[in-house]
Amino acid sequence: MPGIVIIGTQWGDEGKGKATDALGDRVDYCVRYSGGNNAGHTVVVNGQKFGLRLLPSGILNDNCTCVIGNGVVVDLSVFYDELDELTERGVVVAHPLISANAHLITPYHSTLDKVTERFAGKKKIGTTGRGIGPAYSDKVNRIGIRVQDLLDAETLAAKVEAALEQKNQVFAKIYNRRPIEARIIIDELLAYAERVRPYVVDAARLLNDALDEGKTVLFEGAQAHHLDVDHGTYPYVTSSNPIAAGACTGAGVGPCRIDRVIGIAKAYTTRVGEGPFPTELFDADGDTLRANGGEYGVVTGRARRTGWFDALVVEQANKVNGATDVFLTKLDVLTGWEQIPVCVAYDIDGARTDHWPMTMGELERAQPVYEYLPGWSEDITRARSFAELPVTCQAYVKRLEELIGVRISGIGVGPGREESIVINELV
Repeated sequence: MPGIVIIGTQWGDEGKGKATDALGDRVDYCVRYSGGNNAGHTVVVNGQKFGLRLLPSGILNDNCTCVIGNGVVVDLSVFYDELDELTERGVVVAHPLISANAHLITPYHSTLDKVTERFAGKKKIGTTGRGIGPAYSDKVNRIGIRVQDLLDAETLAAKVEAALEQKNQVFAKIYNRRPIEARIIIDELLAYAERVRPYVVDAARLLNDALDEGKTVLFEGAQAHHLDVDHGTYPYVTSSNPIAAGACTGAGVGPCRIDRVIGIAKAYTTRVGEGPFPTELFDADGDTLRANGGEYGVVTGRARRTGWFDALVVEQANKVNGATDVFLTKLDVLTGWEQIPVCVAYDIDGARTDHWPMTMGELERAQPVYEYLPGWSEDITRARSFAELPVTCQAYVKRLEELIGVRISGIGVGPGREESIVINELV
């Protein structure tokens, strides 16, 4: 049975949560392999909307074991608030297993994130201020705190004290802030130790054993390809590797264990934060896309920037990630336009390019070259087969498929779990 990776092919918010949830009842394990609580996934079940931040989207499926992989940075206060919120809403969920090697976000990471962004002024990256970047920085600098450290109070204390020796120098000398007391951080983290202890596992071993036993494992990425720290629109990116290859390092499985890569693409384009966005709209069409698509951040509530579908963005992601299938989401949001522009190339300094540019400078100067496709006015939210879609809607999907170079195997025609069209089975 396969290892399947779900990745975003744009700048996040493509609907990965909906796709993961839809597959959750057909997989044995759902694994979150990157990111932190800056990456919200929206799942709608029986008319109820759930905004998940750290919990894998498969958490709402009864027979799916959820795992937080070593590539995730975990804010335990957010993690348990999320579990408690689901319980309060009457949802019975199993506690996810957590990799012993996952790193923790501490209060000093969040503080550093916020003051750094304020200090950067106009050069800010546009982070959520939740400490994700600083936690990943500590991981690379080898002064991070891991989940397994909660199980040994002496080790935890030594590591927090060592980290704060550095951090307090930065707070005092650069940002003119008071030092943070190590004891406060240690006690706050230790308060979670006994609650989390039963669920700490060697996740890499667990998942490889599951694959050996013929189980199906779904690896759920956060953010998207173009926010990847290596392959995205650097420096306007996240601090981890949300691409498909990140599932190998972020969960601890070899490349040969991945059988299918499903790219999630929105039928138009959005992004949050700073950074280039060639098809961005600043007019009434952009406002309509935002309103009809509910384009506001799950975690922050920030209004998302909106624009028409950019085939170069998705084609590049498909190529680098080795996508085998694409699930197209929010097609229903485009209902009502007489014509729908699709970006098929860029004009850069007077020359046409049909593929993603190599440098950020070129991307920042890129002007979209549009192809205009006929729209549709019919309500498509009740369509459950491709043939039920209006002819012009079918033509739109087929043209996108040609442009992005990968078959479109599923379509979202509404926010609900059941509001989907399956063209090719994904599991």
